[in-house]
Parts: sequence; structure tokens; C-alpha cells
Amino acid sequence: MKTIVSSLTALAVFGSSLMVSSVATAEMSYNVGYVSEYYYRGFLQKNSSASAGADYESGGFYAGVWSADVGEGLEVDGYFGYGADIGDLSVSVGFTGYYYTGSFDDTYEEINTNFGYGPVSLEYSAGSYDGSFCEDTICQDYSFTALSADLGSGFAATYGSFGQDAAGAYFELGYGTTVSDIDIGVSVIFPDDDIATEDGEALVLSIGKSF
Repeated sequence: MKTIVSSLTALAVFGSSLMVSSVATAEMSYNVGYVSEYYYRGFLQKNSSASAGADYESGGFYAGVWSADVGEGLEVDGYFGYGADIGDLSVSVGFTGYYYTGSFDDTYEEINTNFGYGPVSLEYSAGSYDGSFCEDTICQDYSFTALSADLGSGFAATYGSFGQDAAGAYFELGYGTTVSDIDIGVSVIFPDDDIATEDGEALVLSIGKSF
């Protein structure tokens, strides 16, 4: 799973642990990236993962597709939505679907809302899961809330938590910069006991480029 670029800020990039950027002023943009560990919303997806995507933007409308290697096939995400500025407040609403070509996972589909004011942004997403992963606990519907802050000088932080039929939370601190048109970054992820792997905390290195 990958957080969509609908936040239209670097905070969304940090939040996904994928330093893959898009050019907001271009109608069409493309991106490629690589991470030492693919984490999404505090969950480890795969050690060492490459990704690629394409984004379209026209006015406040955006749409895109993004794919990453998850070992047992590919994750393929599709998303679209609309964003606008209302005074100093930025608002966007959209849809994201997470699909898999192999047996790694099953389908997630969710409605995403994002609000930004100055260096702070808030995401609330409500989704449904169509698969067998949560059969024992009838885990079908979930929500996700994340508060992110641009700390300046390339640093950003995110706290995210799950609700409804899902549980878990994490904190992420990241740093990113651009060198010769190449985006590079590092982030530290602290998942709680509900979503932590055996290794617990994680250090993620990332590199990406947009076209």
C-alpha cells in the first residue's frame, strides 16, 4: 500500500517512506524509486523494493498509478481526486485502490481526505478490505488518521493510527533532500506493538527521481 500524492506536499512522501516526487506544475509526470525497506503506514511490506509511477494533474484534479515490487507479485495502486486552496487552508478528497498481481495481499479501497495549514497536514481515510487476512477477527472496514508536520530544513514527522476494525499506530521521522535532481532520504519508523515486526524500529533509506 502506498499513500497517494494527493497531499501535494513532501509530507506525504515522507509518510510513505518513498522519496518519489512528482512535478506539480506539469500536467503529466513520472517517477521511479527504490527503498531499502518498503514500509507503509508503519507496516513492513518488503525488504528492498523498487517502484515506478505516473501522475496526471489538471487544475485541482489529479489521477495516477503507482506500482512496487512486494516479492510475491506487484502492488498496483490507482488513485484520483480533487484538491483546492481555501484561503490558507488546502483541502483534497479522493479515492485510492490497492491491488496485487500475486498472493502477497488482497484488495484495499478507500476514500481519502487531506487538510493542510502551513507546515501541518491532517489525513483521514476510510477503507474496506476484501481478503482473508482478517477473517478470524472479521476485519473488513478500517480507518486511518495521520498528522504530519514539516519541521523545516528537510525534516518531517508523521504520527498515524488505525481505527474501526483495525488497530495500531506508528511514529515516523524523516529527512529528505535533492542532489543533482535525485531525491534522497532517510527515515526512522517506530511502530507500536500492534503492527511491529520482530525487528521493531526501522531505518529506511530511499532514492528516487521524477520526470
